[in-house]
Amino acid sequence: MKLVIFDCDGTLVDSQQMICAAMRQAFEVNGLSAPARERLVGVVGLSLPDAFRRLAEGSLAGADYPVAGLVAAYRDAFAALRASPDHLEPLYPGAREALGALAQAPETILGIATGKSQRGVRAVLTRHGLLEHFATIHTSDDAPSKPHPGMVLAAMAATGAAPSETVMVGDTVFDIEMARAAGARAIGVGWGYHPAADLAQAGAAAMVGDFSELAAALDRLWGTAPLAERLAAP
Repeated sequence: MKLVIFDCDGTLVDSQQMICAAMRQAFEVNGLSAPARERLVGVVGLSLPDAFRRLAEGSLAGADYPVAGLVAAYRDAFAALRASPDHLEPLYPGAREALGALAQAPETILGIATGKSQRGVRAVLTRHGLLEHFATIHTSDDAPSKPHPGMVLAAMAATGAAPSETVMVGDTVFDIEMARAAGARAIGVGWGYHPAADLAQAGAAAMVGDFSELAAALDRLWGTAPLAERLAAP
């Protein structure tokens, strides 16, 4: 069996507006100035404690950053934003179709590896009607933060997939590094939160600019019969 593991934020759903808003609120609650948007987006994918620790680097607050308070305030802010009728976590174009097609391929198993909580990722997948596509979901609740390979290793153990048959699809350097540390390969996406050049430099085995290119990229990595054609067939 072949395992395709997806990141969530920046790969399947575009949640940067909500993430940045919740981050800014967390800093405000804790009496701190929020870093620039580029820095906030740059830590998406890490667990919340690791994200705030990285944002503390080079700041005047330094080691005095109230990481626990920032994490708690972020979670409260994000929950309030998600409950709002104006919340925005749209799927990227083509995500639904690509996931649905891959889920129908008998030789593929789909998984999730994300810095979100189990509650958070299951909520967003359920909202979009995608939860049933995924056989394994691993988060910062049950594994070390990216780029530690724990999430990918746990997904492979849960599904019986070998590293050579496992591909991680993600938008950040953390995703690429996590996959490589687990002995798997990674496909970088060009629409997320880290520049495509950074993903390639981190060791992405392939890059795609659109979800319509994903099946062909998997074919090239696995050396299989044209998955793209089989998924497109009536």
